[in-house]
Formats: sequence, structure tokens, C-alpha cells
Amino acid sequence: MPDGTSRAAETRAARLSVILLGLCWGFLWVATALALRDVAPWTLRAIGTGLGAATLFVAAKFAGFDLAVPTRERIHVAIGGFFNVGAFHILMAFSQLHGATSRTVMLAYTMPIWTAGLSVLLLHERLDRVRLLALTLCAVGVGTLVWPLFADGFSAFVLYAVTGAVGWAFGTVYMKWQRVTVPPLANAAWQLLSGFCFLLAGTLLFEGLPRLWPISSTSAFAIVYIGLFGVGLAHFLWWTIVGRLSPLTASIGALLAPVVGVTASIVVLGERPTGADIVGFVLIFAAAACVLVPGGSIKGKA
Repeated sequence: MPDGTSRAAETRAARLSVILLGLCWGFLWVATALALRDVAPWTLRAIGTGLGAATLFVAAKFAGFDLAVPTRERIHVAIGGFFNVGAFHILMAFSQLHGATSRTVMLAYTMPIWTAGLSVLLLHERLDRVRLLALTLCAVGVGTLVWPLFADGFSAFVLYAVTGAVGWAFGTVYMKWQRVTVPPLANAAWQLLSGFCFLLAGTLLFEGLPRLWPISSTSAFAIVYIGLFGVGLAHFLWWTIVGRLSPLTASIGALLAPVVGVTASIVVLGERPTGADIVGFVLIFAAAACVLVPGGSIKGKA
């Protein structure tokens, strides 16, 4: 097969992977909401992340990727895993327990905007007009989304979701701040393993030995989906896509996730967004698009 034809086929496959990635990440939120009906949050996150880490290591091994990490950078990868995987996943689980999944999804995807702000503070990057617009849209969107929720008192899920998004952003910026040179897929695999260790410790501390019986078949299926597809396959797809496509095209996978997540929450979970929710969703999505699409750094997550 000619080289040009081969490259074209690889590009088409990568673009299809972008769509698959958006679906994997988007449905992850609904799967989590379903599993949380029967499984405690620490246990669910530990098992899901453990399955995801195992899936990613196996996929990387069969694909021939080198997962070695320089000794001097292991501590930085572990810290990144704590924020990007461990803290993010458990905070979002508690957010979903206390509030609507669709709202948690959109608050989680304020992450690119927090990343832009932290990059200015820690990496001394310039706050250009696009990022300033994104920060403004995000602030207005979050305010529109959460203000009505505080009418009857404090909404804990907002604190969990926003803290998780900021933690995810800090973990991302931290890796650049420390100039970590670990290849992206190896970085993702070891961060997942690091996050799993934290979540397992939290499970044993707060919930005791994991208990998965009795649970419904729906919850069991959701757990398998979370581990194999929502975490493991999604991370593998993301880091292989980034290596094959332009940043603009790859970022579509990150932007598809909240759209799929919110839509699935409405269809599968029966959630009904209010007018304020819809306006807030649109503004936050526009803010994330401003940061992700016009040539900024690529940030993606489950």
C-alpha cells in the first residue's frame, strides 16, 4: 500500500477514534451515576480506576509502547496522578451523589479555563484575549448555573465539582511546571496506577473492605464499562489520538464529552435542566471551546 494511502487511512481511523473517545467519556458520567446507586463512592472509584489502569497497561503492552519512567520523575507522576485521577474522580463521585449528573458534567469541564488561569500564575503564560474571554464566559456561566441552587442554602455538589475541576487543572499544569518528559501514554498509565493506590487507601480507610454484593446487573455492567471503556480505553484513545492528529481535531474529543454526558443524563437518568442550567451549559461550553480549539494547549479527561 502506498505511504500516502496508508497515512490517509490512519488519519481516518484516528478521526473515528475521536468520536469514540467522546462517547466513552460522555457515557462514563451516566455509568457512574447508575453504579453509585448500589456501590459506595470510594469503592466504585477504586475498582473503576484499577480496572482502567490494568486495561491501559495491557493495551499499551500489546501496542508496543514503552512505559518506562525516569527515576527522578516518578514522584512528579505520582503527584500528578493524585490530582488528575485520585482527587478528581472521588470529588466528582461525591458531586454526583449530592447533585444532578448533568450539572456536575458541565462544572467538571470548566477545567480548561482553570488550567488557563493557573498557567498564567505558574508558567507565566500570557493571558491573551481568547483566554480572557474564556475566563469571562466561564465565570458568567458558572454563576448562571449555580446561583439559583443557593436560594435554599449551600449546595455541596458545587464545591465538590469545582474543587475537582481545579484539582484536575492543577495536576495538568503541575506536570508542565516540573518539566516532566515522560511520554504521554506512559504518563497516563502510571498516573492511573498512582490514583488507584490513593483511592484504594481511601476505600480501606473510609469504607473498609470493598463490597460488591449484592448489586444489580445494571450497576455491575456500569462498573465494567467504567473500568474498561470510560477509563482504560478512553485514556489509550486520547494519547494515541494526540500523537496522530492536529490539536484542533483532537480537542473535539474533549468537547464531545460534556455534550454526550449532559444529553445522556437527560435521556437515561431523566434529568430535566432548567433555563438557568441551559444558559450556564452554553456559556461554559463556549468558554471551554475558546481555550481548547483556537490553538491552545490540549486538555482532556474522563
